[in-house]
Amino acid sequence: MTAFKNLLARAGRAGLAAAALAATLALAPGATTQAHAADKLSVKLAIGGPGCLCYLPTVLAAQLGYYAKHGVDVEMIDFKGGSEALTAVIGGSADVVSGYYDHTVELAPKGKLLQSFVVYDRFPGLVLVVSPKYTDKIKSVKDLVGTSVGVSAPGSSTDFFLKYALSQNGEDPSKTSVVGVGLGATAIAAMEQGQIQAAVMLDPAVTTMKRKYKDLRILVDTRTAADTEKVFGGDYPGGALYSLADWVKDHPKEAQGLTDAIVDTLKWIHAHTPAEIMAKMPKVYTQSEGYVEALANTIPMYSTDGKMDPKGAEAVLKVFSQSDAEVAKAHIDLAKTYTNVFAERADKTLGVK
Repeated sequence: MTAFKNLLARAGRAGLAAAALAATLALAPGATTQAHAADKLSVKLAIGGPGCLCYLPTVLAAQLGYYAKHGVDVEMIDFKGGSEALTAVIGGSADVVSGYYDHTVELAPKGKLLQSFVVYDRFPGLVLVVSPKYTDKIKSVKDLVGTSVGVSAPGSSTDFFLKYALSQNGEDPSKTSVVGVGLGATAIAAMEQGQIQAAVMLDPAVTTMKRKYKDLRILVDTRTAADTEKVFGGDYPGGALYSLADWVKDHPKEAQGLTDAIVDTLKWIHAHTPAEIMAKMPKVYTQSEGYVEALANTIPMYSTDGKMDPKGAEAVLKVFSQSDAEVAKAHIDLAKTYTNVFAERADKTLGVK
């Protein structure tokens, strides 16, 4: 119970949503107590917004008891955005990030060698949406110059995506202000109140907005394979588990346990209906209007085998090389930013083809 109380105390400081997550995970099937933690591998897992469907496999793995099943005692720590979760790992207060793979590429020139070891999103699911209050004024990406656009947190993948969209449309990203608004209810509120003119959002928030505002203007969408191909020219991986390369090297058992749990969860997802998946998730994240609809649309985004497609990694490098001069000059060795060794072992163990 001590571990449970500590989770609640820490999560209480982060807000009600994080508290609900901590409580639910502590009581999830197969969740370990202090008495059982001694014989399991312990990992602090930082996640940049657990209510987002892009991160669902990470949370669902705990709900299904799969981390415990595969020998890992996971402490999940909630952050507003991927950049904050990444900062926690670099600073040493967490071991692994559940976030977007593109951070491993973006930080490589800065001497921070990060390595992804299991991918759960085949494409990013990022959507650039106009605030309902500005639908008549903003009709294209070019119209975002001089405005304020919401992102989960500055420096997060949502921020990278915005800058890429502006650059692709011939605009200078520095002429558009970014505001950290999170990914869920806070982002929706900022959009509805007109505090920002647009935002980079993900489901279920996008579907919730679309159901409420039928004329909601979407400028850029990457929720399907076809849309991702249109925006990036090919596959573009989204969510993954990654850490400092040295941590992955020094903790192979932990990395394998986490990978086994995620691949097992992906296998479970593709064998169940959206309603069945929703029933397993913490209720605090499933209350938004249209959650099942959003989940049904998101399921094809999830990987089946946890492996990185080398072409997808190359697409990420290409995107950052176009918008980040430091990345373009760095001659990054992509092979060092990810590994499929753990996913290949998990696939073999779990019978994934």
